[in-house]
Amino acid sequence: MTDQSTAPAPAAIEAGTQAPDFTMPTDGGGSVTLSALKGTPVILYFYPKDDTSGCTSEACGFRDQFPNFRGAEAVVIGVSKDSVASHDKFKAKYELPFILASDKETKVAEAYGVWVEKSMYGRKYMGLERATFLIDKDGVVRNVWRKVKVTGHVDAVLKALKAL
Repeated sequence: MTDQSTAPAPAAIEAGTQAPDFTMPTDGGGSVTLSALKGTPVILYFYPKDDTSGCTSEACGFRDQFPNFRGAEAVVIGVSKDSVASHDKFKAKYELPFILASDKETKVAEAYGVWVEKSMYGRKYMGLERATFLIDKDGVVRNVWRKVKVTGHVDAVLKALKAL
C-alpha cells in the first residue's frame, strides 16, 4: 500500500506549456473536450465543492463577468469532483451561464497538478486546490493562478484574457 503523503506530487502545469487534453461529463448531460475547443480561449477553473461559500462566490463572480468573457470569445469551464446532478442543481440555483464539468475520478485535476494534500484541523486529506488556467486558442497555458483567493480573482483572469 502506498502512503499518499509520500506519493510524488504531479508535475505542475506552468505558463507556456501545452494544456493537457481532457474529456469530462458536464451539467445537462453533455460533455466537454478541450481539444475540440481549439481556436477559442478557455478559462479552466478548479474549485473544491458546489454550493459552498467560497465556491459559490467564485462561480457568481464568473457569472457576473460572463458577458465580458463571452465578448472576448472565451469559454469558461468550472471543474470539481461533484456529480453532474450536483452541478445541475448548483447551476440552476445561481443561474450560472457557463459549463460545469465533473471530474469525479480526479484524473483531470491530477493532470493539472491541482489534486493536492490539504490539511484542516490537523487532519491531512486529498482535495482540489482552487486554481485557474487561462488557455489560449492554440491550447497553450498562458496564465496560472494557484491557491486562488476569490476576491478580485475573476477581474484578474479577465484582464489576462484581454491581454492575449
